[in-house]
Amino acid sequence: MTRWQGPWAGAALALLGAALLTGCMSSPGPGQGSPKGETMSADQLVQTDFNRTVTLEVRDNLASLYSLLDKLYRRNPREWRKTGAPDHATAVSRVKHAIEVRIPPADLAGLHDIQILAVSLDPNYSGDRVGAFIYGLADTIIAAHNGKTRLYATDALDGQRVYNAARNVEAAAWLLASRRNNQGEPLLLANEMSQTATNLSFEREFGAIIGRLDLIANLLGENSRRIGINYAQGLLLFNFLPVR
Repeated sequence: MTRWQGPWAGAALALLGAALLTGCMSSPGPGQGSPKGETMSADQLVQTDFNRTVTLEVRDNLASLYSLLDKLYRRNPREWRKTGAPDHATAVSRVKHAIEVRIPPADLAGLHDIQILAVSLDPNYSGDRVGAFIYGLADTIIAAHNGKTRLYATDALDGQRVYNAARNVEAAAWLLASRRNNQGEPLLLANEMSQTATNLSFEREFGAIIGRLDLIANLLGENSRRIGINYAQGLLLFNFLPVR
């Protein structure tokens, strides 16, 4: 387990944070887009640079999932209609709220993260497959961050869990594209490549999520390695530690 407190949290983190928040996302057109930070809040006083980076990573990954939720409901309207919602927008809002309060779909009560993800990709599941799929992905990512969406100086993360979450998203994206129902039809319509249309926006969003998770996992591993290296360097160079 890796503590988020190390000597490398200066300018390098600012650059890595910029890569995390912009480079892993779909590139905007010329002259479009800008870095998306947050306005100052009181709780940022108890966050390190790395806490801020991870908090923004979780925020942006959830935003990508909400985008996928909207797209999947649009391509598969039968799914949101299963919920009894009066319209598409209401169905989207209900799933987002469920993720924020971490209450799974009623028919999947008692299940969590990868369990829900597995059910959502089961050809025999008859519930709202889109809602379950996105909820399962979101719960998987949040669980890998110790059940939190905002991280503070006293928090610790396990880089292996974040890495595993990235691989779970990878597997889920592949299963979404390949798994079929008993009639041989895709469980859900997502990416489209035909003579009349090409839509790879789903693939881009999944790629952005995986990239952000992998970067955080790598930074956590690097933090553990640098603690030992910096200690050894201090002994080698006979650096005294500050006392005031």
